[in-house]
Amino acid sequence: MAHTIPLTTPLDDSGLTCRPAPPAPRAITPADPTRYNHPNFLDIQPGKYGGTTFRFKAFTGLEPKPEYPAAANDDAALTWAMRGDLLDQYEAARVLWSKARLRHEATPLLRKAAPLWTAWTTAWDELTAVFEQFRTVSDGHWRAQLLRLTDAEDAATAAADAFDGIATQLAQAVDDQISVAGREEEVELTTLAQELGIDASDWVVHSLRDYTYPLPNYRIVRGGIAHYGHATPLAAAAARLIADQRERLRQVADLAGDLSGAATR
Repeated sequence: MAHTIPLTTPLDDSGLTCRPAPPAPRAITPADPTRYNHPNFLDIQPGKYGGTTFRFKAFTGLEPKPEYPAAANDDAALTWAMRGDLLDQYEAARVLWSKARLRHEATPLLRKAAPLWTAWTTAWDELTAVFEQFRTVSDGHWRAQLLRLTDAEDAATAAADAFDGIATQLAQAVDDQISVAGREEEVELTTLAQELGIDASDWVVHSLRDYTYPLPNYRIVRGGIAHYGHATPLAAAAARLIADQRERLRQVADLAGDLSGAATR
């Protein structure tokens, strides 16, 4: 009597046991670092003195700050060399972007600052000239000259405050650019001003700290009233000149025996 034996694995037509088909090879995604390029990126050129130079479309400064894409770190197909090139590319992009942003922000400020600097130097010269006139003014015109001096003091202080206000904004723009690109990539305000046809070579624009933490305990005359407080750079310069002039007038008044005039404030 025939017997059948159940098979655990079916046979093929040849009567041989079927083996499972080998798994299909895993698809390998080719490395493509270009998908992570900055939108303004053009290409890489050989550097003038070796190395490479990254070329970009011109930045306006209004774009978002270029940031290395986090997705590139998760892309297993990228080699360390590819990631290194991307890091260098985005560093170069940030430097160019920071300079474009500084130009965008500083251009209107520089144009506004130019007449304010002229007003300050004019007021300073006037204050100095009015004080020098005390050397030749007659005793009968001493009080009138004091009035002209106080007017000149107020004008110099107001002019100092006006320029320092713009200088604070310029200092902030420069500080922002340095914080992104580093001090070695700092763009000088005098260079930007020159591009606009403005001579800013003698302007007094300090670092941001001097405006954020101004000098304390300065005696500043505003509107005929003496105030004690903090002073920004030009306001401090005006205060020092006024204090020196006042002290000189007090010395003269003391020698002349007249304490009612120059030593009142």
